[in-house]
Amino acid sequence: MYALGGELVARTLAAQGVTTLYTLCGGHVMSIYDGCLNNNIKVIDFRHEQAAAHAADAHARLTRNIGVAVVTAGPGVTDAVTGVANAYEARSPLVLLGGTAPLKTKGMGALQEMPQLNMFKDITKSAFTITETGKIPQQLHEAFEIALSGRPGPVFVELPFDVLFNAVEPVEIPASVVIEHAAPELSAVARMFELLRAASKPIIIAGTQVYWDEAHTALRELTEQTGIPVFTNGAGRGTLPMTHPNCFKSSRSSALREADVVILLGTPLDFRLKYGQEGWNPAAKLIQIENDPTQLNHNRQADVAITADARLVLEALSEGLQGIRYDEWLQKIQAAEAKKEAEQEKWEKLDDRPVNHFRFAAELNSFIDEDTILIGDGGDIVTACARVIDVTLPGQWLDPGPLGCLGVGVPFAIAAKHLYPHKKVLVINGDGAFGLNGFEFDTAVRFNLPIVSIVGNDAGWGNIRVIQEQMLGEERAIATSLAPTRYDKIVEAMGGHGEGVEDPANIRPALERAFASGQPACVNVTLDPKGLVKTAPNIAYLM
Repeated sequence: MYALGGELVARTLAAQGVTTLYTLCGGHVMSIYDGCLNNNIKVIDFRHEQAAAHAADAHARLTRNIGVAVVTAGPGVTDAVTGVANAYEARSPLVLLGGTAPLKTKGMGALQEMPQLNMFKDITKSAFTITETGKIPQQLHEAFEIALSGRPGPVFVELPFDVLFNAVEPVEIPASVVIEHAAPELSAVARMFELLRAASKPIIIAGTQVYWDEAHTALRELTEQTGIPVFTNGAGRGTLPMTHPNCFKSSRSSALREADVVILLGTPLDFRLKYGQEGWNPAAKLIQIENDPTQLNHNRQADVAITADARLVLEALSEGLQGIRYDEWLQKIQAAEAKKEAEQEKWEKLDDRPVNHFRFAAELNSFIDEDTILIGDGGDIVTACARVIDVTLPGQWLDPGPLGCLGVGVPFAIAAKHLYPHKKVLVINGDGAFGLNGFEFDTAVRFNLPIVSIVGNDAGWGNIRVIQEQMLGEERAIATSLAPTRYDKIVEAMGGHGEGVEDPANIRPALERAFASGQPACVNVTLDPKGLVKTAPNIAYLM
């Protein structure tokens, strides 16, 4: 029996274990939706293609498999570019399927025809067009393999209208992609042993690759065996519980100033680590483990630089460092962390009205549990929360990643709640960030996905406004003010639950009511526009 191109797309997705497709409808890609109905693939349609791409990105991260978004030609594809760029920087295997004009009218000026591939060449691992219906399964399988292998990342596949609607005889559907795990070279392992046996102050910075390689158990075993302090970064948050005595979040700067060996596990030397230069011990030895060879020796020459699976490296280190402990160094970091926490605790107990950012964060930290998935979507409010909230499980915390793309919150939450209906899904929103994709609460209502957004509302783009005021004065702070909008009322109007909060003591009760409502919900908390500066005047802004 003949099959349409869209049917072949759906069969290939199902073979890869894809259960959900994120989209905004368009005529060029209708054939794919029909195929999804035949192959038990859920279709969740959004109000903006950017949000669909963000949701597919979150799906990929939470399943450690590909996430798939489908968009129509022209503006549908261009709307999704930001979501793809964010996934690229976050190392997330999003596959974007984009419609395009029929091959037979290519170059003639068909509806929504435009050159699409070039837009993606620098923000994907691959971008290509499938030109024959019968080759859809094999070429999609190749796209999945590219997206998942090595450093995970997005792939853009362009599908012409006639390729999707042509009918062909049945073709073989490839099996699910299986990724091999690269073991570290023995010579590199020996050199790591040599450096660590001579060290007295090593640290581990566990990044996104630790999550993707499912290396959390190996990380915990190594730090408990040796006492090496651990700092987590990106999707590495939660791979060692932040409540663990060997995991730290406030003393990284002081640790880097003294560390004699720094082990980077899938963590790029970007702005978050001062490019491996400013604030580092100049004599520190660097051990760099990556799944992306282009990141090795980037910004700082490593003493050991290898492309390998993080779990296999950590297991090798545990075996080779038996009997070696760094207890004196660990205790020093623990003391530095305790001092920082004691200073911050004063801010977390403030009863100020409007609410202070750190009190806001402390209320959230007291509310969440291991059944809560947290999504950070904002500037100042997420910066404050990241310094307070204790994430304890791999995959429990999602944020945009190093691109710093605002607007991921509600789309990420929709994917998370769809995948894990029995978990609480909480978005920590800035009011500016909420405005970018907050309208996707309409999607959450339509699909009965009771996510909750708590909006830290300081009526402005606080992260930028503070810099303007510090550099230029309040009278020259422009383009950074917003209205004190009641975002909870907007969600109510869409059919969800909403509540406004002004007293910090009411934050937790409002969250409890939001989740108990069983509806998509928004809790709008009025924040002090100057709260973060008052309590943490030296907080580092992303400049």
